[in-house]
Amino acid sequence: MALVAVSPEHLQAAESGTLSPPDLSSHKIYYVDAITGSDPNEGDHPNCPWKSLSRANLVHFQPGDSLLLKAGTCYSGQLKPEGFGSVDDISGKIKPVIIGRYGEGPNPRIDAEGKYSAALDLYNVQGYEVSYLDLSNTGPKAEARRWGVYVHIQEFGKASHIWLKHLNIHDVNGSPYKDEGSSGALVWSNLGNGRPTFFDDLCIEDCHVENCARDGIRGIGSIDTMRTNWHPSLHVVIRNNLIEKIPGDAIVIKGCDGALVESNVCRNFIRPPGWDGLGGTVSAGIWPSGSDNTIIQFNEVSGCNSQQDGQGFDSDWNCRNTIIQYNYSHDNEGGFLLVCNPGDKKMPANVGCIGTIVRYNVSVNDGLRAAGKTLAHAPIFHFGGSVKDTKIYNNTIIVPAKPNRKIDKSMVYCSDWNGGMPDNIWFANNIFYVEGDTRYIWSDGKKGVATNYLFEGNLYVGTHKNLPNDPQAIQADPLFVNLKSPQDGLASLSGLRLRANSPAIGKGVPISANDPPMRDIAGTIIPNNRPVSLGAFEFEPAEK
Repeated sequence: MALVAVSPEHLQAAESGTLSPPDLSSHKIYYVDAITGSDPNEGDHPNCPWKSLSRANLVHFQPGDSLLLKAGTCYSGQLKPEGFGSVDDISGKIKPVIIGRYGEGPNPRIDAEGKYSAALDLYNVQGYEVSYLDLSNTGPKAEARRWGVYVHIQEFGKASHIWLKHLNIHDVNGSPYKDEGSSGALVWSNLGNGRPTFFDDLCIEDCHVENCARDGIRGIGSIDTMRTNWHPSLHVVIRNNLIEKIPGDAIVIKGCDGALVESNVCRNFIRPPGWDGLGGTVSAGIWPSGSDNTIIQFNEVSGCNSQQDGQGFDSDWNCRNTIIQYNYSHDNEGGFLLVCNPGDKKMPANVGCIGTIVRYNVSVNDGLRAAGKTLAHAPIFHFGGSVKDTKIYNNTIIVPAKPNRKIDKSMVYCSDWNGGMPDNIWFANNIFYVEGDTRYIWSDGKKGVATNYLFEGNLYVGTHKNLPNDPQAIQADPLFVNLKSPQDGLASLSGLRLRANSPAIGKGVPISANDPPMRDIAGTIIPNNRPVSLGAFEFEPAEK
């Protein structure tokens, strides 16, 4: 019976040696069945389950305990468990509280009906594994601070091991407007002015987010706004989630160090009502804020739209050493990439946006926003404010002919943000394939001009206006295997490989030894004994 309560992922991780097996030597399993249950029952057997979430919320869970909801049942209200699992920092042994389902059928559904802030509320707890639940929160009207899942700690210290997996979070009618406050599918927050408070081993994986306003998966709160009180969350992993039909940001990493965001699909963003008139709809696909050493890889973002921004990917302010690699961005109205930092925000509040690396990504048909919205510009690359030391190399950028003459045709656009301008941007080994013309803008005409930008060894197709000097430039057809219309999925990009007679093969400039990539977007090993090829796909000669 105990094995029913252990997540398959935990067992698999234990078997592979990446995690100590959960300790369930002393535990209780509680059962809830909205159809056959009764709250006066003992709740400790499938034949005598409880009926309601309110009864389950009375339990103070101990390490190793489980709460299982009957598959195919529905509950109105909020699940807000109390108690703790345990994590031994020395031995690595975990004795989690497990919340999930039992029996056969659809995941049990919890609908907060707009009466609670979240359908699942985890407050000041640790050592939890929650999986296989269906969660919604739709009230009579849209309201701010409404979520499907809310994970929050305050003055708690270190909250270890919170895993949220295989959750279906849908139909949350929070406010779609950023100005009105946070809302969305799943958020986490860590606040602590007197006691350093952060997450360690927060994992959100294999979840499906659909029709939630405003955001998908994100950190919130103000823990990242002052580096003098910066206690970042560690070992945060956001992996293999599907996020669709939201009007805001898909995934936001906030106040973390070393977070990993990989293999997520974010698509079919929707416009909130009042698109042309009401502000507060600034958003992007996947981005960090107040975070260091974030890795964003193997993700696909498409259809992102916003009155401002609207890019597939972003390296935002108060971040150092963000790596954006092996991603696929397409059909995003605002463009492929934003790198930004306000010039008036300095230490101790803000360390800047420094050391961003963007490599081996593919952008197809990005930058589609037309004039008439709040901001008309929609460049492929937007650098805003005092960003520094940005490296853009070995990306493949495909820009089809713009369908509307009012759509921005910029490849690069640099703008002031509160008195700051970009400095030290390096473009190398990229393929810029443009049908028609594009332009490079190094000042928005306000307060300054971008400085120290360098282009080396890129390949250009089309007309590139105001292109900086690139002594090793190649102006030729890269000879892709099969250049075709964009499709969904990273696997569809194989046509952007290089033919054997491509002029882009082996023409790349050397990459610094401090950050060499090990592979390209398809997994081909990057050679260390010969020059690399241009673009996101390294040419792999056929075996003789």
